[in-house]
Amino acid sequence: MSLFDVFKQSIRNEEPSDWIPDLVYGDDESARAYLKIMAKNTVLDFVARTMSTLEVKFKNKDGTADWEYILNVRPNNDMSAATFWEKFFYRLMDDNEVLVIFTEDNQLLIADDFSRTEYAVYDDLFTGVTVKNYVFQKSFNISDVIYIEYNNDKLDRFTKGLFEDYSELFGRIIEIAMRNNQIRGSVSIDSTGSINEEKGKDGKTRSQRLQEYIDKVYNAFKTKSVAIVAKIKGFEYEEYTNKQGVSNQSLDELNKMKTSLIDDVANAIGVPTALIYGEKAELDSNLQAFRKLCIAPLMKKLQDELMAKIITKKEYKNGERIKVSKVLPVSILENATQIDKIVSSGTFLRDEVREVTDYDPLPNGEGQQLIMTKNYEKVTKGGENENAES
Repeated sequence: MSLFDVFKQSIRNEEPSDWIPDLVYGDDESARAYLKIMAKNTVLDFVARTMSTLEVKFKNKDGTADWEYILNVRPNNDMSAATFWEKFFYRLMDDNEVLVIFTEDNQLLIADDFSRTEYAVYDDLFTGVTVKNYVFQKSFNISDVIYIEYNNDKLDRFTKGLFEDYSELFGRIIEIAMRNNQIRGSVSIDSTGSINEEKGKDGKTRSQRLQEYIDKVYNAFKTKSVAIVAKIKGFEYEEYTNKQGVSNQSLDELNKMKTSLIDDVANAIGVPTALIYGEKAELDSNLQAFRKLCIAPLMKKLQDELMAKIITKKEYKNGERIKVSKVLPVSILENATQIDKIVSSGTFLRDEVREVTDYDPLPNGEGQQLIMTKNYEKVTKGGENENAES
């Protein structure tokens, strides 16, 4: 028998609405939008934080001190370089594009919203550029801004359908877990309608006083680990929860579902899931895959865009370059043996190795001299006799 039926039989001469508060007999399926936010934030934050360590270097170009300060120290008045690039790459992956404008007072600002008008021959035009609720009245040509597209439409289309299915299933599992752990009980009240309507000294009817008492009992059972309730005449409370065997829903299924969502998003981005969870197994191979599949393409996109907007065609022909580096740099200590072998064997110049490890060339052209140790020298004919004579 339900709580509604108990009250209806105990108080036959009253309207149920006078006694019973509004009850919710069912829950709509929750959208669980936070699942999508949680999964995307976990992966995109990881990649964006990694990319925030980047450093922009100019090669064979003079007068770059201002640019280096803007790109590596303080892009604008409100952000450090690390914060700026972290927000930049998160916006790029989340929105599939990112727009950065250059203001007249030499600040780089990430646009929160904009409209793009595309042309076949002329420069595309950006209008309605909004930064922190401020809308710029001027329009910006694509040649005067930093604009990058992620071109990962698969992620957006993939997550829309995926999270709709997962959110419904996740909501059902939570509802089952909540029902299995729900406290169920009934209240029996011995009363008549005429007596219930009589008001006492406090101006309240007996029905109202009993309702307040029921609310206090409910709150005590709900919020306190130990609840002692006085028994009064005509009022009985009986709990059924602990008298019936129920199988509590384990939270492992919920955690597995969250992990599955993160894994799906990570695979779409190109991030080994072991890195997100901090697993140490096969760390080197996972880092190498992360560099190749995720970090390297992002660095290449930014590097190409910066060169296209900062370096002219003539300067590029003269050998001027921009390099984005310092993101998951190669450890020279961990790879000292391999570095020694490729240099001492005469296979690579020292400057070539230093460039791969994100270090500047040696001064005075010393790194351009080929080195080969004696162990790698070519053995000439009759060498053994010559060594014996000497």
